[in-house]
Amino acid sequence: MGSALAGGMLARGARAAELRFVEPNAAQRDKLAARFPGAIVHPQCDAAAIAGADLIVFAVKPQYMREAARAAAPHLARSQAVVLSIAAGIRVADLARWLGGYRRIVRAMPNTPALIGRGISGVHAAEDVDAASRARCTAVLEAAGEIVWVTDEAMLDAITGVSGSGPAYVFYFLEALQRGARELGFSAADAHRLACATFDGAIALAKASAEDPATLRAQVTSKGGTTERALAVMAEGDVEGRIVAAVKAAADRARELGDDSGKD
Repeated sequence: MGSALAGGMLARGARAAELRFVEPNAAQRDKLAARFPGAIVHPQCDAAAIAGADLIVFAVKPQYMREAARAAAPHLARSQAVVLSIAAGIRVADLARWLGGYRRIVRAMPNTPALIGRGISGVHAAEDVDAASRARCTAVLEAAGEIVWVTDEAMLDAITGVSGSGPAYVFYFLEALQRGARELGFSAADAHRLACATFDGAIALAKASAEDPATLRAQVTSKGGTTERALAVMAEGDVEGRIVAAVKAAADRARELGDDSGKD
């Protein structure tokens, strides 16, 4: 995800020389150097890696966040940089504690389409973050897609349930649609094309229309027709209710993981 953000920034006019990476793994350092010629790649988070930075992005897995933050903490004492964390579930209070009390922190919860610049991120800023720092974070995150700011940090768990985990729900439905096409006699390739094009077209129509999804669904559903029968089958299984329950379950799990991640 860090590479996706860097690539998006370069596509928007940033210079590679303005970027610095910290990567302990030698093989990964070589890959970063090859992908971003001119960028500086450090083997560890030291004073040189942080000096003069106005934005520090922690793009690490949650289980490594404590170690990464504590390595950076001694070098932040005189810094005015804003820290942007995209580690799922790591709360501002816990990150601030690991950073030795540093609280200029913004949290973001992106999703995997950010890897191709089509994602959406929920974003929350701690009270110590000023407007200029929020703008810097916005510029970086918008390179990977859309963003939604939330004033209540707890809403990031809800965003995890909706859009963070959401691509998996879409892929799950795509699997089912492709399976239906295969069982009706289509090849795997044609089933994939039919399912993906159907999703692409429906989403494009929903975004272009002033109508809500319920109205658009009704417009496709003729009385006594094929769509009505298909939707009746879904209603019998309470598909809508189960999807809502799944979103809430993912949000609950995000809260649980946040509780666990903050334990020292």
